Amino acid sequence: MIGSIKGKILIKQSPQVLVEVNGIGYEVEVPSTTFVEMPALDQDIFLYTHLQVREDAHTLFGFSNLNDRYLFRMLLRISGVGAKLALAILSSMSVNDFERCVRTEDSGSLVKIPGVGKKTAERLVIEMRDRLIDLVDSPPTGHQRINANSAREEAFDALLALGYKAPEVKKLMASINDDDLTASQMIRHALKKVID
Repeated sequence: MIGSIKGKILIKQSPQVLVEVNGIGYEVEVPSTTFVEMPALDQDIFLYTHLQVREDAHTLFGFSNLNDRYLFRMLLRISGVGAKLALAILSSMSVNDFERCVRTEDSGSLVKIPGVGKKTAERLVIEMRDRLIDLVDSPPTGHQRINANSAREEAFDALLALGYKAPEVKKLMASINDDDLTASQMIRHALKKVID
């Protein structure tokens, strides 16, 4: 898996950018929110990436921050949502705006996204509210935030597997403010809250 890429921008042609890394050019598809923030040609760029491997193609998607990549990966888990639609969602609204739409069940705003019909919007609201973990308001940076996100995801999934309902798990996870904890420490902290 290619988790990130750093190099010089050779070509910018939305939604694709060509990044040269040590003499090799990587074609990376990016949401428009990332595209408009990009520096000029021949400038250095760093992107968090997701590699999608299919029979007919290997496609690399790039994001300016981890929250965008996290939401992209969560969207790919939804039935009927492919990479193209996930990219369209991230191009149309911020992670925080999407999270707000899910929490307030605002499928009307989601329908305005190209490629999202009424049924898809309703499915996104229903399925994402059970999967969406509170995201950090500011874009996460560095290895600590990567580890914190994966530890939170692991703890969240483990609590669901133990039989707790998603709204209850969200509430328990929201009470954990220390991102230095491991997944098992987060689980113990959450279970202690249940007992108390």
